[in-house]
Amino acid sequence: MAGRAPAFSAFEWLIAWRYLKSKRSEGGISVMTAISFVGIMIAVFVLVATLAIRSGYRTEFVSTILGANAHVSILAGAYRAQSGLVSTSIRDFEEVAGRLVDVEGVVSVSPVIRTQLLASSQIRNAGVELYGISIEDLAGLPLLKDPETVRGKFEDFNKGIAIGTGVARELGVDVGDRIRLVSPDGPKTAFGITPRINSYDVVYVFGVGRYDIDRVRVYMPFTEAQSFLNREGVADEIQVFVDDPERVEEFEAPLLEAAQGRYYAWSWQDSSGAFLRALEMEDNAMFIILSMLVLIAASNIVSGLVMLVKNKGRDIGILRTIGLTEGSVLRVFFICGASVGTAGTIAGVALGCAFAINIDPIFDFVNMVAGGGVWDPQIRFLSRLPAELNIGDVLLAVFLSLGLSFGVTVFPARRAARMNPVEALRYE
Repeated sequence: MAGRAPAFSAFEWLIAWRYLKSKRSEGGISVMTAISFVGIMIAVFVLVATLAIRSGYRTEFVSTILGANAHVSILAGAYRAQSGLVSTSIRDFEEVAGRLVDVEGVVSVSPVIRTQLLASSQIRNAGVELYGISIEDLAGLPLLKDPETVRGKFEDFNKGIAIGTGVARELGVDVGDRIRLVSPDGPKTAFGITPRINSYDVVYVFGVGRYDIDRVRVYMPFTEAQSFLNREGVADEIQVFVDDPERVEEFEAPLLEAAQGRYYAWSWQDSSGAFLRALEMEDNAMFIILSMLVLIAASNIVSGLVMLVKNKGRDIGILRTIGLTEGSVLRVFFICGASVGTAGTIAGVALGCAFAINIDPIFDFVNMVAGGGVWDPQIRFLSRLPAELNIGDVLLAVFLSLGLSFGVTVFPARRAARMNPVEALRYE
């Protein structure tokens, strides 16, 4: 007796291929095949594109945080100074900074003066956040040293101040202009507290791509900030940069131990953690919704295969009578459905990757057609729509699509395999 043919033999692929390309008049499902293919392609394209934008948005958001901010800041608890006033300044900041830089995993530390002021030009006023920092420490912030947009020279920082593009636009100033900084925390007189006012040349205008940074940041040389704010010999905080910012929580305890005093730590995850958690929850919900879209698209394969099984009932009966096993019939129709799902998945992944790679010109075109204003950086913080192709996200989309396509194909294929050949040929 002849042995059974191996699974997925060449004749099974041949029969499946003939069924897929047969015309409707011949009992085929060419139209349904095309609809199923297009549905899966679009669903996978949307899933890959969304996952790429999700990954890109998080990466861009985190990189702009880490590129213009400390990984963790060490701040002092409130204490009563010799003047009798309550203060949170760090008096022995150089000594503390020396101990912090010796902690394993710490790359650098930067003493900083930080406060909120009123900035004014000849025509406008704006609230700003002042950072007093040395030029060497400022150069350690990648997005400030090499921002997206820049006017002026970074090397001239010690000759004036650096401001964000949003501050420059709000005040109507540019490199070479002068602005006044007003601090309400001035000396006490018989008539009350006198504000501190001083004028500075704008020597550097930066744009890092984050609205909440470009709109409020003003940088001043550290010693000048101490003098202007009457904080000689102290710093407001010590900014610490570590080798692995994603594990910044593990550094907090060693840093506080090295600081040796009433200090507390505030990391970038503390300041932005709520936003990142909300972003993660939104991403998970979006993935579930898009997975349902892929499932709906894959369900079209079921409709097409049911019609194919019904139209090919006579063929199934003949194949069974000449010796084709139930397993072979099941595999023939499984190949039909799986081929459509695989082809649609490949096409969808290709379109999704192409979209993610060319997202900038595509978005510029959409923005032009819509007349601008599609992307509001005041709401989304970033100045552009980012996308990042992640091999894990692409594989996730592929496995999801193929898994659903193969899964829904099994049921109509089993129905075809279990068809009684006598019933199939009774009326033929």
